[in-house]
Amino acid sequence: MSEELRNRAAAFAAEILAPNAGQWERRREVPLAAFRRAAAIGLTEMALPARLGGSEIGFRDSLAVLAELAYFCLPFTFGLVVHNNLMRAIARFGSARQIERYLPRLRRYEQVGAFLLTEPGGGSDAANIATTVRHDGADWVIDGAKAWISNAANAHVLSVYAQTQHGAGARGIACFLVEADQPGVIREPPYEVMGGHALGTGGFQLQGVRVTDEAVLLAPGDGFKGAMAGIDNARATVAALCCALLRCGLDTALAYVSRRQAFGQTIADFQGVQWMLADVATELEAARLLADRAAELIETGAPATLAAAHAKKFATRVALKGLADCMQVMGAAGFRHDWPLARHLASAKMAQYLDGATEIQNVVIARALLRAHRR
Repeated sequence: MSEELRNRAAAFAAEILAPNAGQWERRREVPLAAFRRAAAIGLTEMALPARLGGSEIGFRDSLAVLAELAYFCLPFTFGLVVHNNLMRAIARFGSARQIERYLPRLRRYEQVGAFLLTEPGGGSDAANIATTVRHDGADWVIDGAKAWISNAANAHVLSVYAQTQHGAGARGIACFLVEADQPGVIREPPYEVMGGHALGTGGFQLQGVRVTDEAVLLAPGDGFKGAMAGIDNARATVAALCCALLRCGLDTALAYVSRRQAFGQTIADFQGVQWMLADVATELEAARLLADRAAELIETGAPATLAAAHAKKFATRVALKGLADCMQVMGAAGFRHDWPLARHLASAKMAQYLDGATEIQNVVIARALLRAHRR
């Protein structure tokens, strides 16, 4: 099943993403029609258990499927990842009513899912949530603001993380399923950013949004744990997607320098060019191994936090540098939008912020180093 799905993803990527991703970026377009076509070939089923009609492929196999897409467009792929992750959360934690209400339309991409954790003043400090929720009779009332939300431009189903008790920190955080057309939900315009517009990143204001107990996905005290439960998966996923970006950059550069003539020979015949690309290949191989190691630990249920931090930190770093080097060997041609490298370079920079900035990975790694040293 996983090989069949990977083949379908590769065909979809070649037919839809390859010719259109550059136009989407230039137009700052979120390609809803393309997302729905991805859903139609089963790319919204990877995170669902078989009992709910999901393909239930392994984590490493799912990364191989996603890499086929990210090779051409990381923002599109990450938008699909965020959508799938919300479906997984509803399947895992949701009530029977929530599963029945949301999953069928999310699966068909008739509705779009988003994860509302980050806040304008919070950044990577996910436990320090300023959005509040209080009881008012039989209802919950949510007030606050969320920022840097993937899929924000078109999201319908929002998993909103809010603090139920002042001063409680992570212990007081709960998660609610909120619909974007509810009174008090204000969608802000999508951000104008360096790249990655297919992801539709933006923010929301929540002003007196009223929900009932039926909207509770994760009760107070479980919200933060639920949000962090998938963080290792998310970081390993970003690492794998960055490897796909860099693989595209290397393939593009190799094809170009092998036919471009200069000084009576191809550019590929110059040792300086060869060595630059050899370094990119080595760093790509190392990033792949780190990403695969993290994915293997996750799939087997072993502790993976440190491995995922290493993988995410390294893959995003070498993708950014390696893509710049691939552009360099192509000369000024690499700077043109005729090629995907400039767009991928922006995506690689964006990836350094996704699911914990590089500095957060350093915190995780340093803590592990010191913990081992002090034993």
